[in-house]
Amino acid sequence: MAFMNRVLPALLIVTVFAAARGLPAAQDTAKNPPLKKGRAQARSYHFKEAEKDIGYTLYVPRAYTSKKKWPLIVALHGLNSNPFQMIHYPGFTSLAEKHGYILVCPMGYNPSAWYGAASFVSRKIGKLSEQDVMNVLGIARKDFNVDPDRIYLLGHSMGGGGTLHLGMKHPELWAALGPIAPAIYSSTRDLVKIRHIPIICIQGAKDKLVKASATRRWIAKMKELQMDHQYIEDPEGGHLIIAFQKMPDIFKFFNKHTRKPPEKKKTKKKEAPSR
Repeated sequence: MAFMNRVLPALLIVTVFAAARGLPAAQDTAKNPPLKKGRAQARSYHFKEAEKDIGYTLYVPRAYTSKKKWPLIVALHGLNSNPFQMIHYPGFTSLAEKHGYILVCPMGYNPSAWYGAASFVSRKIGKLSEQDVMNVLGIARKDFNVDPDRIYLLGHSMGGGGTLHLGMKHPELWAALGPIAPAIYSSTRDLVKIRHIPIICIQGAKDKLVKASATRRWIAKMKELQMDHQYIEDPEGGHLIIAFQKMPDIFKFFNKHTRKPPEKKKTKKKEAPSR
């Protein structure tokens, strides 16, 4: 696929950057370290459906206490990336600390499973990818006092497509969505499922991996549906750096929104039969 072929140079940049940061290796499931607030941590759990251990990363603000509810961001990495690279995006944990968010970054079963958002991935792999995200969300809600009305989903590239896909798959969960350069293969018609969910979308006009023209079609549909949305297109932005530069805008947007109930379908009143 053209996207798959074009994505490799950017992935090399991310990998080099991650190595320079000295990212941690995945922890053994039975030996997850004690929680260290204010630090990104590698953790894992036993994924029963996949019959193996799966890693994820976690960040909990220094001020965390179980005596109050905290907002949570689930962050989805891009193609052939991983949770460790995602949580170490420059400024990500600093913003979480500043604004008081818990972060979790799932693997999505494997680095290229697309979170169930791509038809060219087998149904089994796609299902496991979706389930891994939901499992990690469940772990975070079990382990921490998460505000159910302030759970947010964001992702970059493949993760941006996963953000829209899982947003539409579980519209009852999310307070807002933040797709960044979303590689998405669903139809824009599906946005009607989440017309009640606020969305901030980030895109670089010079992105050679995920074309701005494709993202603009989704934005046009959001406008048509009169959705609460914000679109930031950087005229000089490419595929990678824009995710770092515009992360503060995503946090500002999330701060404004709490979960809204889905719109109720209007039902026509049945006319009484004439006598």
